[in-house]
Amino acid sequence: MHKETWLQKNGTSLLGKTIAITGATGGLGREICKDLLALGGSLVLLNRDSRKTQVLREVLLAQYPTAQIADIPVDLTDIDSVKAACAALAQMPLDLLIHNAGAYSIPREICSTGLLNVFQINFAAPYYMTKQLLPKLSQRHGKVVVMGSIAHTYSKSDPQDLDFSTRTAASLIYGNSKRYLMFAMGELFKNHPQVDFAIAHPGITFTGITNHYPKVIFAIIKHPMKVIFMKPAAAARGMIWAVCHPVPYLHWSGPKFFDIWGNPSVKLLRTCNAQERQRIFRDAENLYKKLL
Repeated sequence: MHKETWLQKNGTSLLGKTIAITGATGGLGREICKDLLALGGSLVLLNRDSRKTQVLREVLLAQYPTAQIADIPVDLTDIDSVKAACAALAQMPLDLLIHNAGAYSIPREICSTGLLNVFQINFAAPYYMTKQLLPKLSQRHGKVVVMGSIAHTYSKSDPQDLDFSTRTAASLIYGNSKRYLMFAMGELFKNHPQVDFAIAHPGITFTGITNHYPKVIFAIIKHPMKVIFMKPAAAARGMIWAVCHPVPYLHWSGPKFFDIWGNPSVKLLRTCNAQERQRIFRDAENLYKKLL
């Protein structure tokens, strides 16, 4: 189905809505931004690289000349930068917060918080931002949407190794951070009915985050990947569905077939039991207090 046709059938008007999104300059983020503007939303781009942000703004304004696009610099590995971004967002009429940013196989570093950078980018910083902005979002009956991943199924969480800093496999480290993001947020919003919450996921799509294989292997597989997996423009639909429609507790919106292909459907998550969800939430709350 053509992009514009799908949006007309499945999108809802975002006129008058201010939407903050992390990771906007990536392949998936860029497509999400285009769709949000097509539905009438105003954007606040939350990115680390100001040059890439400016390039993205120019691309978006070329397609949507009257769009309202602001930006706030934020480095999710730097908690002081995150706190400054929260302070700036708190002064805006924020209606929707989208946690799209993600890091997979990047050079591993320990942040000033003592957390592994992948865990902080994918979970700790988004959770902190969400908690800080809950009062603003509650005032406007806003919504928070997070980008989950099928990688969250790769391993259960480990209370003795919260950020998986002792693990070596990038897939496990990434999957653990997404597991925390999805289920800690889910438990948080059970207690905050004033703010809507949804989990989305793109399945598998060809973006920068998939470029984590050795160069020789990636050169061989990148072209088949482009053919086999959905393009970012189609993979973004899971997020747009989650923005525009209710997604119940313990469900997520993503590709219909095997979680990797097709238009979005909403499915029940059976991958984390109640005991683990409660522990993940306690971990998240304890970590938030340490970051204050």
